[in-house]
Amino acid sequence: MHIRTATIADIPLLRSLAHEIWHAHYPGIIPVEQIEFMLGWMYSAEEIERQLGSGTRWELAECDGESVGFLSYGIEPDQRVKLHKLYIATAHQRRGHGQQMLAHVLQQAVELGGTEVWLQVNKRNTSAVAAYLKAGFHIAQEAMFDIGHGFVMDDYLMARALP
Repeated sequence: MHIRTATIADIPLLRSLAHEIWHAHYPGIIPVEQIEFMLGWMYSAEEIERQLGSGTRWELAECDGESVGFLSYGIEPDQRVKLHKLYIATAHQRRGHGQQMLAHVLQQAVELGGTEVWLQVNKRNTSAVAAYLKAGFHIAQEAMFDIGHGFVMDDYLMARALP
């Protein structure tokens, strides 16, 4: 697997991967209406371009020339690195790609001078919670965020200290 920096030219690919992955993974965890709302909010071309321009790193994971997933992360003023996104297409899951992508983020976080990596994960996303626990993260707290239009994100905030 190879991880490369995404560019503005990759925005359509990022959006396509997000739609494919979210529609395969999140039904049963959150309502379909919320999936559509969140995809429109977090994965609009304008939002991704804004994040790329403001220093949030977006990267694509590729295997044999095929894009199989993506991640985004960035360092915060308090020197913690927030892992915003880590997604793998269903057909490429259970092959170790997620752990490779996570190891990449942890290494990048060290290189950025980060003190810890933290993330938000839906409490009902049990496979992701288990993967992060296996990778040395702990549940730091529970939090619910009103994201508008009658939807909430009911999440665990998870963290892992860096050496």
